[in-house]
Amino acid sequence: MAPTERLVVQDVSFTYEESPSPALTHVDLKVRPGEFLAILGHNGSGKSTLAKLLNALYLPTEGRVWVCGMDTADEDRLWDIRSQAGMIFQNPDNQIVATVVREDVAFGLENLGVPHDEMVERIDRALETVNMTPFAEKAPHMLSGGQKQRVAIAGILAMQPSCIIADEATAMLDPQGRRDVLSTVQRLNREKGITVVWITHFMEEAVQADRVIVVSDGGVVLQGKPREIFSQVDRMRELHLDVPRMTSLADSLRKEGMPLPDGILTVDEMAKEVTRLLCPSSSNT
Repeated sequence: MAPTERLVVQDVSFTYEESPSPALTHVDLKVRPGEFLAILGHNGSGKSTLAKLLNALYLPTEGRVWVCGMDTADEDRLWDIRSQAGMIFQNPDNQIVATVVREDVAFGLENLGVPHDEMVERIDRALETVNMTPFAEKAPHMLSGGQKQRVAIAGILAMQPSCIIADEATAMLDPQGRRDVLSTVQRLNREKGITVVWITHFMEEAVQADRVIVVSDGGVVLQGKPREIFSQVDRMRELHLDVPRMTSLADSLRKEGMPLPDGILTVDEMAKEVTRLLCPSSSNT
């Protein structure tokens, strides 16, 4: 019986042909339906390799990966797997394959052999979902980086996936583009129940996930709720990772003697705790 979770990584190791050492070693991971999972790790930790295993771009050297109950080693299910686990890459230009936005969104559907009338309906619905309908007839190269990523998301949505795997999808965008793309994916997760695996090096993005895992030296070394993970400030720094700015500030203030609680993540939380300490009467009203 295949696993029932959306994504399952079972005792997986992976070694690149040109490398003497494995990129991943005995990794186990389960992602629940509708979960928003953030993956963190320094460069070379193995997080991008893990992403490609989840989309069957790579096959494990050892172990097994299941996507919606399908074994990624089953070549006959490859298109089914990739239509269920859509991938957003770091550079949106690498995903654009057509000269018109609408045609780019159609690309995956054409490969699946979706009938024309259904294809038109899916394309229109996908572009509307990511707020790109006004750009349907535009040339992709005329769009901003954030708009290109939303076109890439539309192409995935048109294939009606169960999962979206984003491999540092906001890394090359400006702050507004990052906010727009993350907001779009969060809305799809919340409103349509699409499972999301969000690989990022922006801690403020990871704070918004349901769960965070940290990858280091090819293995999962930490996992838990964002508040649990980021409370381990010294451990995160040992792993060459940052923490959210307010978490770092709270840690510094605690070391100077201010009795702030662990787990502060946002500006609002910091303001609340500082107000509580400095103005106890006002914080109780």
